[in-house]
Amino acid sequence: MSENLHILQDSSREEQYKNLLPQIQSLYDPDVDLVANCANITAALKMVFDFFWIGFYFVKNNELILGPFQGSIACTRIGFGKGVCGTAWKEKCTIIVPDVNLFDGHIACSSDSKSEIVVPVFSNDQVIAVLDIDSDKLDDFSEADAFYLEQIVKILCNDQLC
Repeated sequence: MSENLHILQDSSREEQYKNLLPQIQSLYDPDVDLVANCANITAALKMVFDFFWIGFYFVKNNELILGPFQGSIACTRIGFGKGVCGTAWKEKCTIIVPDVNLFDGHIACSSDSKSEIVVPVFSNDQVIAVLDIDSDKLDDFSEADAFYLEQIVKILCNDQLC
């Protein structure tokens, strides 16, 4: 396992993802639990992109429960179909929200959050968690973010952890 990230300077976000993806793969440790691997992923994403908030919520007892994160204090429980995270869980798809104030039912854990992307984590076609990333900039996420973040969360379920 590598403990240092090679971070590209002055490059596009897509180039940064392409550089980060194999590094996250090398951080992934199949001998530790899902929480530890998610903690390293959130730290790596924070180091490279410095998004406002990055974290995982895990499905437990029919609600999302806060897991490893980087950023300010967060909501600890989110209901099925509630907010962006609960909607991504319910719809089983990545959701990009350019302006969280225009998302009906948005849960405002922080008024500094302006845009958001939520990526579901699957095991056996069931959502077991979501990766939630908030930005303090409007319209900060694109289909490229969705593509690479989906590749990153797939790393988590490459063996029996999920």
